Amino acid sequence: MPISTVHTAPARRTIFHPKEWSEFVPVICSGWAVSSIALPDGRRQILAFLLPGDAVSTGFLFGPLSGRHVEAVTEVTYRRFKRNDLRALLFENSDLFDRISKTWTDERVQADQLALDLGRRTASERIARQILNLAERLAKRDMMSGQTMEFPLRQRHIADATGLTPVHVSKVLGEFQRAHLIEISGRSLTILNEAELRMAADWP
Repeated sequence: MPISTVHTAPARRTIFHPKEWSEFVPVICSGWAVSSIALPDGRRQILAFLLPGDAVSTGFLFGPLSGRHVEAVTEVTYRRFKRNDLRALLFENSDLFDRISKTWTDERVQADQLALDLGRRTASERIARQILNLAERLAKRDMMSGQTMEFPLRQRHIADATGLTPVHVSKVLGEFQRAHLIEISGRSLTILNEAELRMAADWP
């Protein structure tokens, strides 16, 4: 395995700037982070919620700039692998190469779905899909307790991920809770009626 260094960032701390040059590929070990692109006036579009096991961007494998702003939502621990060492390992290990290739493909699919969400889906569909997507990803990491997941996101995070306002997000989440589709308590979210939530999300 290539040598790596471990780093910790507190909540709300910037981990990487869009124009920050780096010879490393960062991988999240614990905590939640967001990857986004911002406009000059401060408005931003969240491109991905980063969970344990996620590379900050597969783009770091091919160049020193990711073009993304990465911020910790909770306290985040991450490892930094030297790009050249990791690339050498990829070409020596076909299984690892396949895993990275799948990660890159998943990023492309996610980008396509984001474009579809923002261009064609309703507010309810966008938010329901975010919840189901997070639940599916957390379940693959054995980070779900039944239908309950850690949910440290604020309404502004969901708004920036779905192209909505925090007020609109609050309205939709309130509707979902009154309809007993979900329950939000503190820093956790429980899916109460997965079938109905999937219908609200137009999720196959």
